[in-house]
This record gives sequence, structure tokens and C-alpha cells, in this order.
Amino acid sequence: MQVVVTFRHMPKSGALKRYAEEKVAHAISKYFKGGEIEAHVVLWVERFWHIADFTITFKGMTAKVEERSEDMYSSIDLAMDKLERQLRRYKEKIRDHKSAPARDVAPMPTTE
Repeated sequence: MQVVVTFRHMPKSGALKRYAEEKVAHAISKYFKGGEIEAHVVLWVERFWHIADFTITFKGMTAKVEERSEDMYSSIDLAMDKLERQLRRYKEKIRDHKSAPARDVAPMPTTE
């Protein structure tokens, strides 16, 4: 898993970077095991809004989430809640698709 954290219009913070990386790693490991997973996190400040933008790419699926609040940590938490919902829906969609029962087929008459 590769996580890239980018800061815009704000100084880099090791604590924010670790916090975002830990949250992403926890959410992804909760729903998916292994595979080539890329996560790009962009954190920036716009006027008085602190904005967190997450983009996760996994086996052709892309989940994109943006959340804003007055505190960067709460923006990250709110964005992670949305991201976990998206990942859960995607996982359920895959599970339901794979576990769909086969169609009922009438048995073929035997000729004796």
C-alpha cells in the first residue's frame, strides 16, 4: 500500500501526515487484504476552511472523498467516515455479486 500526503497552502506537519496515513491504512485494512492499493491525501486551507481530500485506487475502483471543517483533524475524521462507507458499499457489492445463487434449472429427462 502506498500513501502519498500532499500539503497545499499550509506548512508540512509530521503529526498530520502520520494521522492521515494511519487512518487510511486502518480503513483499507479493515475492508481489503493485500493487492495494489494507492492512496493520495491532499490537505489544504482555504480561508477559514480546513479541507481534506482522499483518493483511493484499488483494482480498477476509485473512491474519492472531500470534507471540510474548521479543524484539520476533524476534516480528516469526517472524510474517513465517508471513505469507509464507500469502501463498505464496494465490498458488499463484490460479495453480493459473487455469492449470487445459480439459476434454477429443470433437470434433464433421462432416456432409458
